Amino acid sequence: MSQTPRRPAPRGEKPQPRRGARSHQITFESRSRAWRRHHEQMAVDSLHRLRRRPLSSFMTMMAIAIAMVLPASLWLALGSAHLLDSNLDDSARMTLYLNPALSESQAMDVTDRVRQEPDIASTELITAAAGLESFQQRLGMNDALAMMDDNPLPATILVQPRSRDPEAAQALAERLGKLDGVADARLDMAWLERLRQLGELGRRVVMAFGALFALGVLLVVGNTIRLAVESRRQEIEVVTLIGATHAFVRRPFLYVGVWYGLGGGILALILLTLGRGWLSAPIDMLASGFGSHFTLPGIGMGGSVLLLICSTMLGLVGAWLAVSRHLAEISPR
Repeated sequence: MSQTPRRPAPRGEKPQPRRGARSHQITFESRSRAWRRHHEQMAVDSLHRLRRRPLSSFMTMMAIAIAMVLPASLWLALGSAHLLDSNLDDSARMTLYLNPALSESQAMDVTDRVRQEPDIASTELITAAAGLESFQQRLGMNDALAMMDDNPLPATILVQPRSRDPEAAQALAERLGKLDGVADARLDMAWLERLRQLGELGRRVVMAFGALFALGVLLVVGNTIRLAVESRRQEIEVVTLIGATHAFVRRPFLYVGVWYGLGGGILALILLTLGRGWLSAPIDMLASGFGSHFTLPGIGMGGSVLLLICSTMLGLVGAWLAVSRHLAEISPR
């Protein structure tokens, strides 16, 4: 083959060297900048796609919100039961009936000996006279009891144990019942143990329902993402044909799942707040009818953040599973 002769360089100028192909090295900074820019673009683009279908997007978020509200409500109800359990623990006291032959000073000496026990949080002595006076006020039988020659009620000591374990409290009652001057020690914690067993059952029910509704969120998001992947099947085949990786193709759908999960979590918080406001008045009236005060606990800042994180992560995981499964079935033609 004949080669094209090079043009001679003009007089006084150096000949220019031939220029071949030059390699350009892509730095890590440029890669990370492009990766961050693509994430921002996909996040905004996926949000715009949801805004173009407001009704279907709202229905999907509402389904996620309902699935998140039910276990969150059970969790709050369990928290209310725990508060009630704490109040009942405070009232779970042991009663020591002293010998009726003891004088008031001897009863105080027995109280001092009981107070020295390491497993006791507090003690309260109720003398025989104070017990009779309280009995008269409660029953309204002042005249009838005033006719009695002797006080039939013994002095009692109310003991608050440090441990709320029924077995430890029972052992303490047996030990205190053997002290000099103590006629009998009464402890009834069977109802408290049954209440704790109900609380454990409630925790397991909340965990079971939480797992079931989390699976429901995954199915809702996965089905929605599956439809989105099928609607953009040809676009996916084209970008895959020109060399796009699965991570590149998967990214916009993952952001759709994130927006679905975040929107569902926000709607769940709104539903929880409205439900608490709707139920607060009748619960306050019911509690006041029993002479007590009870307020429904709110989810709080920490619970709100946890709910949003859980719903967002469930949306992300559901989208990942759905897209990964369907990308494996899509091959460029």
